[in-house]
Amino acid sequence: MDLYEHQGKELLRRFGLRTLQGAVVDTPEEARRAAQRLGGPVAVKAQVLTGGRGKAGGIKVARSPEEAEEAAQKILGMDIRGHTVRRLLVESGADIQREMYLSVMVDRESRRPLILFSTEGGVDIEEVAETKPEAIVRLHVDPLVGLLPYQVRELTFASGLSGETAKDFGGAVQKLYEAFRGADASLVEINPLVVTGEGRVVALDAKVTVDDSSLYRHPDIAGWKDVEAADPQEHRAQEVGLQYVKLDGDVGILGNGAGLVMSTLDVVAQAGGEPANFCDVGGGADAEKIATALEIVASNENVKSVFFNIFGGITRGDEVARGLLAAIQKTGIDLPVVVRLDGTNAEEGLRLLAEGAPQNVHTEETMLDAARRAVELARDGGH
Repeated sequence: MDLYEHQGKELLRRFGLRTLQGAVVDTPEEARRAAQRLGGPVAVKAQVLTGGRGKAGGIKVARSPEEAEEAAQKILGMDIRGHTVRRLLVESGADIQREMYLSVMVDRESRRPLILFSTEGGVDIEEVAETKPEAIVRLHVDPLVGLLPYQVRELTFASGLSGETAKDFGGAVQKLYEAFRGADASLVEINPLVVTGEGRVVALDAKVTVDDSSLYRHPDIAGWKDVEAADPQEHRAQEVGLQYVKLDGDVGILGNGAGLVMSTLDVVAQAGGEPANFCDVGGGADAEKIATALEIVASNENVKSVFFNIFGGITRGDEVARGLLAAIQKTGIDLPVVVRLDGTNAEEGLRLLAEGAPQNVHTEETMLDAARRAVELARDGGH
């Protein structure tokens, strides 16, 4: 679950990190009143769950309440990388002397938390990694031991700071790691982390992603979820208890079991295609759940074909076939659907498909053959 900037900053403040004063607003009039309360120059910042706000014009500096109102009028309703701006953060200005980058994330390769630090803040860390890789400090943390004092000193030395500002920076590193662990996050990022004219270390931005599986431990964070901004397919799948993740390809994928679905994604890629989603209907799915899953996958306008990969263990092949036929009859889906069905009652399921399926349903014996067929049909535009 991604948090908006203002939510991420609220989380960082809970763990003792310093941020600027600000107010979340929904209208230009509220922006003007917030600027009046804060006094002095303010930043008017679009609240969207994507990066690149500054380059898109979603962040503007206003030197008066009137300018803040005008900036809000321009930003509200703006489309930034497919996200519509519905809310703003009006934040007080800061005397910025230095900008840095600091984050903690899950390194899936080493299966440990990874701290990234760079003296090059305020720009995309990917750009820094490509142009000046020597400017990035990478430091792994043993999750059983935690962040150790010598690691904090190493990062502080790399920052080049001294005196009280160096101590403030070291404290920020420790608190950011505590926020990462305490919120069960997969990413906490501050870009930029700045040093002000008074020598204070302040988080000017906050990007936080919390592990969805941990939200039952954090009902307050779960309550921050913006249902209106959520992807419609992912939101509907969550409502009916399906595991669904939207991807960028054009081959829709359904399967029963996370391992099988992951393998299906790999086989589609091996066949030269791009998966449009991950969708696990789980074990024991009945006809109704199968139908709902197919509807959700097919509702993605990028999907050109659907690969339906089921191995019948708990899930019976005849139930799968009935669910598929019911979904097609109910929705009138005309996308090509490629079915690979094996395991319990597979023969009965294939018989039901052969007798009752429309012409857009195709069956294949092996997973690789089915993947190739689905990719081929997607390339042909569904014909």
